[in-house]
Amino acid sequence: MNTTPAHARRAVTAALMTAALAAGVAVVPAAAATPSTAARDAGSGVGHGGKARLSYQESAAVRLTKGVFERGDTRVIDQFVQPNYIAHNPHSANGAEALKNLGAYFHQQFPNARYDVKRVFSEGNLVVMHSNLVRTPGTRGDAVVDIYRFQNGKIAEHWDASQEVPETTTSGNDMFSTLSLPRTQEPGSRQLTARNKKLVTAYYDQVLVRKDLSGIDTYVAADYHQHNPDIEDGAAGAKAGLGWLFQQYPQLTNTPKRIIAEGDLVAVHSHSVPAPGERGSAVVDIFRVRNGKIVEHWDVIQEVPETSANDNTMF
Repeated sequence: MNTTPAHARRAVTAALMTAALAAGVAVVPAAAATPSTAARDAGSGVGHGGKARLSYQESAAVRLTKGVFERGDTRVIDQFVQPNYIAHNPHSANGAEALKNLGAYFHQQFPNARYDVKRVFSEGNLVVMHSNLVRTPGTRGDAVVDIYRFQNGKIAEHWDASQEVPETTTSGNDMFSTLSLPRTQEPGSRQLTARNKKLVTAYYDQVLVRKDLSGIDTYVAADYHQHNPDIEDGAAGAKAGLGWLFQQYPQLTNTPKRIIAEGDLVAVHSHSVPAPGERGSAVVDIFRVRNGKIVEHWDVIQEVPETSANDNTMF
């Protein structure tokens, strides 16, 4: 849920080294399916090859990122990232060599950095990874969402958003934990993917695009858990926050660019513009759906900068 425009939220532009972190991911040999993966696949209608590919992509996203940005091993970029991959992070140039240089610089500057992956899920050739990037131990770090597009077993394209983790939040909830039951970071059964994606798409269109707050009553659970640092818990908190937003920014537009779902997790990558002529923000919202209602929400918001190291835009 994109609850406020960039200048009204705690969004910050990632530093050069953060951009390096998110600029790409490589593919690694797929691990055997874990029990949680098997449970997600049960009855999903995803063929054996499809299951293996989705698990492969998710594993790759995590293992490559940790290899490069925690251990400084840029050799995996040579092996696994497409030479001509397309970067949408405004601080990153295109191509595997640019990623390799940025990754090496990041590790040199922050040798003790940790990239704590909170949840990862995939649909088709796209992977969503939600993480807490901590460059210096003992600091709060940033909330980061990376979206990777695979092609022929390697990363071909990448989008991201990064936001500083604040000291306190309005709801008292942190930006990463799972509070809805069952309290697992894993997406639910893939059998529910299409249904949940349809529900979140309808919610986003009615509430965020058409600004019809009655959609909250239809789609959001009363005890909805909010991880946006500036919004209260519950459906009532969401309605109050969005009501304020629409009053303050009557020309606000939210344009979804891609929607990615697996099981009970659905991500919406969008462009939020508070008024015509403004650059706006890149936003990734992650929703959790249980029993036909949205029960939990995380987001990351980054202002679109004036200039970029590439010509691809953030979308």
